[in-house]
Amino acid sequence: MSVKNIALLAGGYTGEYEVSINSAKNIAATLDSAEFKVYTILINRDSWFYESAGGKIGVDKNDFSLTIDGDKVKFDAAFITVHGTPGEDGKLQGYLDMLGIPYNTCDAATSALTMNKANTKTIVHGIKHLHTAKSLRLFKKDLHDVTTVSATLRFPLFIKPNNGGSSVGMSKVHNVAELPGALEKAFHEDSQILVEEFIEGREFSIGIARLDHHLTVLPATEIITHKEFFDYEAKYTPGASKEITPADLTAEQNETIQEIVTEVYLRLNCKGMVRVDFILQKQTSDFYFIEINTTPGQSAASLIPQQVRAAGLDLQKFYGDIINGAANS
Repeated sequence: MSVKNIALLAGGYTGEYEVSINSAKNIAATLDSAEFKVYTILINRDSWFYESAGGKIGVDKNDFSLTIDGDKVKFDAAFITVHGTPGEDGKLQGYLDMLGIPYNTCDAATSALTMNKANTKTIVHGIKHLHTAKSLRLFKKDLHDVTTVSATLRFPLFIKPNNGGSSVGMSKVHNVAELPGALEKAFHEDSQILVEEFIEGREFSIGIARLDHHLTVLPATEIITHKEFFDYEAKYTPGASKEITPADLTAEQNETIQEIVTEVYLRLNCKGMVRVDFILQKQTSDFYFIEINTTPGQSAASLIPQQVRAAGLDLQKFYGDIINGAANS
């Protein structure tokens, strides 16, 4: 069996740069070196490069290759673990598509679509047993009448950037007086934002992946945060939240959740592994969709690795199957 050259793409242009680097370190350490030769390529606005023992080697973007000691290295596949732009919003996917290089994530169209929370909610709306919170989408270029927002939606409200998955710029507001500041904070991160009714309940996240041509739903994780909601700080500050995998759910709830996330995956035309975040409403136990993450974190403590271990699967084989599935699709 010949060893495949894998470009492990990390970094990106957002505040999750370091999170992406940690994901890449874990993936590189886990992949089977007998099957894959991994080249971690760091992407930032100024340059794309591979850090070799001899220093930084720039990527030739004409054919996505490296020249190391006079030898040209081309890639059999790319493993994208860039959170946010340009790895989660379809930009890298479109570039790799043009060069005919397979990759582990959803395609360019699905990646771009799922970065837009409002558009994603529109497409998943109508899936059996799935609910979405009532919301408004606001654009920076328009006038924002807070009285219209407060007349349309019931407080408390969540204000969040419409594009992006890092929970930066999010606020929870309890009255009209808090709205202007929250809108300004979200518009600082994005030119369009989502104002959504707060759903009280338990928060969960669940991974789903296509492994060896079959869809596998991983065990769900319950997220219990000491903060008012699971924002960027709660995600990445040690001790700020507690993650329970597998989550304490009934067999019936697990079955319903598996059906829903499978339908979400298929309806959005997902590929590889994705993670779906949701809330079980306190009063009704109804399933409310929050968002989908198409390049979920892969550090050792991240949710997907936790869920793979809880499912009794081997993480090395899991990543190998994801890459081989991309190369053979």
